[in-house]
Amino acid sequence: METFESLVRAEFRPKNTYLNTASSGLLPARTVAALHEAAAIRAEGRPLDPLFDDVEAARAAFARLAGVPVARVAAGASVSSQTGLIAASLPAGAEVLTAEDDFTSVVNPFHVRGDLKVRAVPLERLAESVRPGTALVAVSAAQSADGRVADLDALREAARTHGARTYVDFSQAAGWLPMDAEAYDFTVATAFKWLLGPHGAAFLVVPEDFGGLSPLLAGWVAAEEPWNSCYGPVAELAHSARRFDVSPALFTYTGVRRSLALIEELGVAAVHAHDLALADRFRTGLAALGHEPLPAPGSAIVSVPGLGARQPELSRAGIEVSNRAGNLRASFHLYNTEADVDRLLDVLSG
Repeated sequence: METFESLVRAEFRPKNTYLNTASSGLLPARTVAALHEAAAIRAEGRPLDPLFDDVEAARAAFARLAGVPVARVAAGASVSSQTGLIAASLPAGAEVLTAEDDFTSVVNPFHVRGDLKVRAVPLERLAESVRPGTALVAVSAAQSADGRVADLDALREAARTHGARTYVDFSQAAGWLPMDAEAYDFTVATAFKWLLGPHGAAFLVVPEDFGGLSPLLAGWVAAEEPWNSCYGPVAELAHSARRFDVSPALFTYTGVRRSLALIEELGVAAVHAHDLALADRFRTGLAALGHEPLPAPGSAIVSVPGLGARQPELSRAGIEVSNRAGNLRASFHLYNTEADVDRLLDVLSG
């Protein structure tokens, strides 16, 4: 009988101590094999139908992870492009509430509109800062820079009280943090981090009534009958969130399908417990060394002030972490072990 450990060891054989999933996740062996097969299909001139099937299978898998019907999931290329759709739907003068120093892809499309009132507050004050007239609250579920997890329950209640919509980016959370997209108006997640897919896929979850979004990027794939909509204006847009799709990067979605299958097999609850245990082990070890990480309870991301400059040294030692604004950022995922944590602590102690 396969266990969590046996499933993971069969899929990952990193050549270093990789603690940088918050930048990009490792590809499982099954995903690498699928990418090779996709390339062979193209190289040999075989029909591309299996690759288009992979897009729909990946969409369905993400819908299951997000806890929503598949008809509410749009398949795109990046968080910034998905945010752009939402920004474009707002009326001039609308207030958008964001968290200070949130990831650029979550906030910048609102700023470049030029005619929106974008207000940024500290993450811990986000829910209390929703007010009458706030049209939308946009925030990352887990902050990229330091791993802080937003109080999404409080945010949801505050938004409901004041009639504001919610937009939550799960890019640094989906895959290790349980996700309930049904609880928010819009959610988004890129697939190349904790979901372990290749770059170039981002899923947007929209309300059943589409939340006032316009399919500004609609091409032939956004049609109800794509293969009958390749020329001239699209006569009938898809009745589902697929109307917001852009032409898919087929190789990427072939890989994402297999990566999401692994996440489903392991179970997000098991991944969550595994990742947090390692992050807490690292926090405990840091305290013993006299270092205090930035507060981010319940997060798989740990950011340590003053140690970012040691990133090149750690990389030379075969340990991959990030330097974020002078902070050392380590992120722990399903392929990491206690030995990985202890190796990082050992090098930091030197």
